[in-house]
Amino acid sequence: MGVPVTQDRLGGLRRFAAAITTLNILGHTVFGFEQSWAQPFVALAAAYTMEFLLEWVGSRTSGRRPAYEGGFRKKIDFLLSAHISALAVSMLLYTNERLWPTVFATALAIGSKSIFRAPATWGGRHFFNPSNFGISVTLLCFSWVGISPPYMFTENLDTYGDWILPAVILCSGSFLNWRFTHRLPLIAAWLSAFVLQAFLRHVFLGSSFPAALGPMTGLAFILYTFYMVTDPATTPSSTRAQVLFGASVAATYGLLMTFHIVFGLFFALSFVCVVRGLAMYAEVAWARWLAFKPALSPAVANHGD
Repeated sequence: MGVPVTQDRLGGLRRFAAAITTLNILGHTVFGFEQSWAQPFVALAAAYTMEFLLEWVGSRTSGRRPAYEGGFRKKIDFLLSAHISALAVSMLLYTNERLWPTVFATALAIGSKSIFRAPATWGGRHFFNPSNFGISVTLLCFSWVGISPPYMFTENLDTYGDWILPAVILCSGSFLNWRFTHRLPLIAAWLSAFVLQAFLRHVFLGSSFPAALGPMTGLAFILYTFYMVTDPATTPSSTRAQVLFGASVAATYGLLMTFHIVFGLFFALSFVCVVRGLAMYAEVAWARWLAFKPALSPAVANHGD
């Protein structure tokens, strides 16, 4: 069902899971997260349940051994991706005191990995960023659900903490993406294109250039840049494709801002994932047609005789 786990990807997942768990614990105890403690726990419960259920169904229908079998450590590694998605959803969504929208978004995030998949010749890979997909659909379905206010990530920190925490996350994110995900070209393209779209909006639409760059100053933007848009399971591997992917997300964001569409970061990534998924299907269909065409030609020629 899932993407084959290489050592680099497994190492990245373990460190990312540890980092986002630490961030959530410190967020609720020190930084000033405004969601209740119940939010991450219900998200984790929903994510674990969905991940086990979908893997059990998938293994039964395909006649293979479930990925979570093989001991306690195997189960922990199996749940790393779901753990990350759950904590990302509970951290970034603000649902007031309601818990079920968090469960809804988390279930969508995990379910999207089984529903939206590229053709088998691509290894059956999912192409939606799970947590981003769950957040995007939830924002579209429920107008009273919003994104967590950016200030909450450093609300209780002093002047030095406002600088130290983003610097720590930036350094750790850079290391993870250099050492494990190998997505530094994507990050560079995303950031460069983001500045470019802000400049173009300033020149042609009269937008304030500093205001257009404003999102880059928030901790949420740093988390999005280093831990969401770079998801190795749902982004391309080649340098050229990474650059195109990152620049496309920024360009789509700029277009959404032009039309005054809120939550542009999440919708932009979802839209680019849709386009990439369709491109995967189109490429595989084209390859199959080219393989089928030589076999078809002799038959057509014989029929003409």
